[in-house]
Amino acid sequence: MDKLKKVLSGQDDGSSADGTGILERANQASTLAWGTRMKGFVICFVLGVFSSILGTCMLWIPGIGLAVFAVLYSVGNICALASTMFLVGPCRQLKTMCAKERALATAIMLVCLALTLCAAFWWKNNGLALLFCVLQFLAFTWYGLSYIPFARDAVIKLFSICV
Repeated sequence: MDKLKKVLSGQDDGSSADGTGILERANQASTLAWGTRMKGFVICFVLGVFSSILGTCMLWIPGIGLAVFAVLYSVGNICALASTMFLVGPCRQLKTMCAKERALATAIMLVCLALTLCAAFWWKNNGLALLFCVLQFLAFTWYGLSYIPFARDAVIKLFSICV
């Protein structure tokens, strides 16, 4: 109760006595049962896929279609990415995203996500927004393949055979 009073009164500096950060403390405080984690994962993932599909359908609306597509597609990717946090927790998710085999794909995906929104709203360049969506998709796919053993090697070999 004292800890809650400190936090609410603004006296807590955000670090605990053992030196753990806010994400680690949130991860440790998570008391979700396995069934609840699975439900959260499925709901978040389905919302992400639905948002991406809805965005793709909105692509063909004249005038505003591409901007709506960029937003819904990016939100869909964020939801799909965040869904795995229900399974492994936020700290472990961030650690695996920054692991050496995924760091480049993660960085490219997040940069393309931001650039997609910039191109759609700030620069108002539809061609760039579409290009960044494609790059976002490719980076997200490459990121996802990193979780499947030898999947990246198989894809590289397949493309080298085709080319």
